[in-house]
Amino acid sequence: MASFRIRQYQDQDFEAVRALFARGILEHAPAGFRHILRAARVRLALLAVFVAARAAAGSWVLGLGAVALALVLLWVLVRSLSADYVREALGTDLCDVPGTYLRPPDCRLWVVEEAGTVVAMVAAVPTGRGELELKRMSVSREHRGRGLARALCREVLAFARARGYGAVVLSTSMVQVAAQRLYEGQGFRKVGASYPSLLGTLLNFQIFHYRCDLGDANK
Repeated sequence: MASFRIRQYQDQDFEAVRALFARGILEHAPAGFRHILRAARVRLALLAVFVAARAAAGSWVLGLGAVALALVLLWVLVRSLSADYVREALGTDLCDVPGTYLRPPDCRLWVVEEAGTVVAMVAAVPTGRGELELKRMSVSREHRGRGLARALCREVLAFARARGYGAVVLSTSMVQVAAQRLYEGQGFRKVGASYPSLLGTLLNFQIFHYRCDLGDANK
């Protein structure tokens, strides 16, 4: 990482971090779509659509057309999970970065910079339970595989230890397999799962929750 520099967020980074985060989340929509298509109940539902359409219209072509339409609708629903999450983030903490990550105590947002360009980011906020939450981790597609996410994760862990926190917690989606491996390699363990919304429940799209214990806490 000799050509990269980890530093704290500055005002001129505003548009860059928002765009970086949005792209990173939306890129996972195809993986989420493939995951949902592998579910047995989704395949059965698509088969039922085909059988019902063919029986009603008496045509294989119309039956296949109905399945294609159902797939388009399913894609729109899956992508809306990512789009809604991005919209919420851009309208809350990433709308007021100084008020969320700079002024409050023990809150930070770090970026990785290369040649004047922000290529990765991560944030940390206290949870109020003696824990620090790692969030908004994102690395640009062109710079993945270079250890940037690992370096940012270690930055958060070191920050948490220096501030006396007993654990770092985070959440990531079930389709972000590379992120799960990264966190597990840094000492995080999976402690639970939840659904982000009613739509997530219907689509069986889960959010995994992780925790890394740091030892004795002073918070």
